Amino acid sequence: MHGLNPPQRAAVLNTDGPLLVLAGAGSGKTRVIVEKIAHLIATGRMPAKRIAAITFTNKSAKEMRERVAKRIRGDAADGLTICTFHALGLKLLQIEHAKLGLRRGFSVFDSDDSNAQIKDLLPAGTKPDVLDDMRNLISRAKNAGLSPEQAMAESRSPREIEAATLYELYQKRLTTFNAVDFDDLIRLPVQLLEADRDAQLAWRERIGYLLVDECQDTNDAQYRLLKALAGPAGLFTCVGDDDQSIYAWRGANPDNLLELGKDYPTLEIVKLEQNYRCSNRVLRAANALIAHNPHEHPKTLWSDQADGERIRVWECRDSAHEAEKVAAEIHFQQQKHNAPWSDFCILFRGNHQSRALEKALQLLRVPYHLSGGTAFLERGEVKDALAWLRLVANPDDDAAFLRAVTAPKREVGATSLAKLAEMSRHAQLPMSRMAESIHAIKQLTPRAGNALDGFVNIVRFLRDEAQRISPGELVGVLAERSGLLASIRAQCKDEASYQRRKENLAELSGWFDGGRGSGPGELAAQLALLSHADKGEAGNQVRLMSLHAAKGLEFRFVFIVGVEDGNLPHDASLDEGRLDEERRLMYVGITRAKEQLYLSHSRETQRWGERIRLKPSRFIEELPPGELQRDGADPVADAERKRERSLAGFAAIKALLEEG
Repeated sequence: MHGLNPPQRAAVLNTDGPLLVLAGAGSGKTRVIVEKIAHLIATGRMPAKRIAAITFTNKSAKEMRERVAKRIRGDAADGLTICTFHALGLKLLQIEHAKLGLRRGFSVFDSDDSNAQIKDLLPAGTKPDVLDDMRNLISRAKNAGLSPEQAMAESRSPREIEAATLYELYQKRLTTFNAVDFDDLIRLPVQLLEADRDAQLAWRERIGYLLVDECQDTNDAQYRLLKALAGPAGLFTCVGDDDQSIYAWRGANPDNLLELGKDYPTLEIVKLEQNYRCSNRVLRAANALIAHNPHEHPKTLWSDQADGERIRVWECRDSAHEAEKVAAEIHFQQQKHNAPWSDFCILFRGNHQSRALEKALQLLRVPYHLSGGTAFLERGEVKDALAWLRLVANPDDDAAFLRAVTAPKREVGATSLAKLAEMSRHAQLPMSRMAESIHAIKQLTPRAGNALDGFVNIVRFLRDEAQRISPGELVGVLAERSGLLASIRAQCKDEASYQRRKENLAELSGWFDGGRGSGPGELAAQLALLSHADKGEAGNQVRLMSLHAAKGLEFRFVFIVGVEDGNLPHDASLDEGRLDEERRLMYVGITRAKEQLYLSHSRETQRWGERIRLKPSRFIEELPPGELQRDGADPVADAERKRERSLAGFAAIKALLEEG
């Protein structure tokens, strides 16, 4: 534990009861978790196989596993569980599936699959916003740990009653398909552990000590899962920061940090307030801002770092002018410091704000990466291959069947599929099972029947292959045998585009863990979490992302744009009474900056053809004036900066001319 500060050390050594670590931004919380795991194992307090560290993203889990591997040498950490909440829920379902009415090899539906099923259950012509509303209400009920019956009992309006009725139909369809959705990976384990005493005791024996990261982001179902696993002994360490709770809109409940104290009266609290990331000037601004929120356990971040530059506040004419200033400043600072582009980040409240920024960066030839673009697993040929793999793993997965049977296209058109669907409903069988019936094939045209029979034979072959080769190897066999590669070649106009799409399928095989084939069950397990994997790294590019997406990251130079009332804080959040959460969002943005922070706002914008006047965000006024450098407030400093930029601009133009 060399190098830990006193509060960090206290958090590591406390292993006898429930502990809450309130970890401020940049305070070294991951190191505390890693050191605590090492301490539990080294002292014999708990063997590795009975320790579970739970994170919220696959990326965080991967980073933690890598850090544990460096900290604990040899095989001492064998059996240690480091995963997301959903991965833990999946593991529990794979072991206890029979108790919950699931068969081995069940599928996990992604959001597209879920939306397709809900859309099919709604009346034809239902508007997209109604579909979204119903899906969100069902998801909210599941995140609250409610069954369809409980959701109906708690419904108070016609809209909620409609959603609860749809929830019941949707859940019955999932059961028919031997599938669960992502929300079920938490809800169903909670349902089992709260109702089945034997299962509860078995899992408390399996997991003797829990460490939960980002505890402020837990929803009600996740919190109940924590309690069900920890039991009355409360052998856990929850690490969180109430000042960084920014996900209430998707079900997170920051009050769970307060509930810990009520459910576990002996709960001890350790505060981590020393920041290892930001300049003190940035921290003073962040502390002043967040002090406007109510706190049960207030924290004051501090640092050994220098004060650093004052926070620049820019008033711009409009978003185009704002984007030009930001792009020019990034170009200038990159040249001045010879810094990598990855040192720079632009943050915004909504993704629509990126358009003007992208244009301005392109004009200056500044490389950038926009978070939220098309992810690898969303590419067409990759989704096609995943549909085939899901069908191999689960014959009852109709969503996968419908995509696979048309990828590549074969003589099974919409009319044939509609007829097959009707026979399936009549026989109460999934479509993929019906497709294997000689009787069903004979009901189709000879051409469609032969094509469907050929498709079924390919799936059977791949299912046999899954028994003897690894999931990664199966991707290669599938690409050839299914006809996907041949179809891609036919679609591509040149060799380069064909090779690029072929390489995407080759890359997909690398996303699976190694090991030999152990059948559809192992394949299903790996597929379940694969579709929710984190996106790839951005490399050496300026990062453009929403404030929500920036949590957990840090950059040398940070620009927060659109800091106007109505945008940050957002009007919708103000209407819903969520000003405190908007302030926390601003706090998260500020504490991403290691050295230099820029805040910019516009005087006006154009909406529906009219110019609208804008006001600077109230959050700017909550920052200490002495920490800010506003445009025009210091004429001497402004003149010097203008001269520096002019020289840099001439150098950039000269370089561009020389390139030409």
